[in-house]
Amino acid sequence: MSTTIDIDELRKLFLFERLTDEQLTKLANSGQVKTFAAGEDIVCQGEPAECFAVLIEGEVQMLNETVSAGTVAMPRTSQPGVYGGATSAYLGDRAPDTYQHTLRATAPSRIFLLPAKKFAYIVAEWFPMAMHLLDGLLSGGRMQREAIDRRQRLTALGTITAGLTHELNNPAAAAVRAVGELRSLIKASRLHLAQLAEDGIPPEKLRTLIEAQEACTNKLGTLPPRSPLEISDAEDELGEALDELGVEDAWDLAPALINAGFSGKDLEKIRTKVGEEHAPAALRWLAEAIEISQMLSEVTEATERITSLIRSAKQYSQMDRAPFQELDVHDLLDSTVAIFRGKIPPGISVVTDYDRTLPPIPCYGGELNQVWTNLMHNALDAMGESGTLTVRTAHDEDEAIIEIGDTGPGVPDAIKDRIFEPFFTTKNVGEGTGLGLDISYRIVAGRHGGEIKVRSVPGDTWFEVRLPLREPTAAA
Repeated sequence: MSTTIDIDELRKLFLFERLTDEQLTKLANSGQVKTFAAGEDIVCQGEPAECFAVLIEGEVQMLNETVSAGTVAMPRTSQPGVYGGATSAYLGDRAPDTYQHTLRATAPSRIFLLPAKKFAYIVAEWFPMAMHLLDGLLSGGRMQREAIDRRQRLTALGTITAGLTHELNNPAAAAVRAVGELRSLIKASRLHLAQLAEDGIPPEKLRTLIEAQEACTNKLGTLPPRSPLEISDAEDELGEALDELGVEDAWDLAPALINAGFSGKDLEKIRTKVGEEHAPAALRWLAEAIEISQMLSEVTEATERITSLIRSAKQYSQMDRAPFQELDVHDLLDSTVAIFRGKIPPGISVVTDYDRTLPPIPCYGGELNQVWTNLMHNALDAMGESGTLTVRTAHDEDEAIIEIGDTGPGVPDAIKDRIFEPFFTTKNVGEGTGLGLDISYRIVAGRHGGEIKVRSVPGDTWFEVRLPLREPTAAA
């Protein structure tokens, strides 16, 4: 039931205590009083923001539905004049279109309801300076938040760039070293082949030698594993046999031949087919040819690693891609893990458990990679030098489920409800801005219509991200 209100009753409320009789009269004529029973909602979160509500008498409670912490309830209050509903209506077109909270009567209550448009007009007309101050405070806070967001992104980019540079340096240095050795090996190999020709080795014996070299290089990387002691014994045995044949630097050549599976039987075949007089030079050329193949394999492996890292970096940054599209979330996760490789301590193992039946998801790939970066970075920080980082995926009927777990000390129950708050951090001063999880929350919930939550006990912490498999109506 709706009724009007007397201006004397309005004057008792702290919000309106300094208004003139004329202003109070206009205010009373603009709104209405409505009675609510205990447990009845005055305004509901998500519904169109149409009214500014002020408590006259009774008791109310403000509730906020969040993704991370469920329903967050503020303390009940019976203070006349407390308010809720369309509190930002004075912002005009920039005000939220829906209520940002639920206001519930926890006892029989009388509420003064003022239409949002009337409230916006009254604030602008009666309190122009206050309105500008409030507007500036809100805008300034938003700009500060965006500036810190950008700094957080740049900090994360710097961390990832340092790791990527370190990862690229290793294969690049290996390739440079291998190419340097290749130059000298190829030069020596040519000279020894020329020496064999000058010594009059028959063409058919030279072909036998080349076939032996092909057989040895084909074995590279395919031999069953041997212990260091077994390898050392084999090198000593072959080195002695080569030395008896008169091969120069026999002990230097033996490791390359053993690495290619060369044995005493193979040595006898070379002696028989090539001839005793040509065997020393032939074996030296064979060892150098095998080393050349090994160096080429190292160069190939190093360049493939560089290509893989660049591919991961491109996937991570989503270069040359539309901002919103259907992507395989496993590619995004793998690229983030690859970017982190240089930052993962030797004592931390990475385990992936992917549900490959998970279909592509509609998403902003680059932004989701920032979510994975924040979650993995926090997990690695929590574990320190040892532990297990686990990344797994699953899906139900209409949601993709991505979980990132660690074996760190866990999130204390006392702060679980606060970890997604902006600027809240448990790290030391200067080590974190407290915005990583807040940014992740807004990307998942605001941009993708999903949810992110945490469950944690000491030694077993999981951040669970749920994303819709159908394209949501994402917020700008």
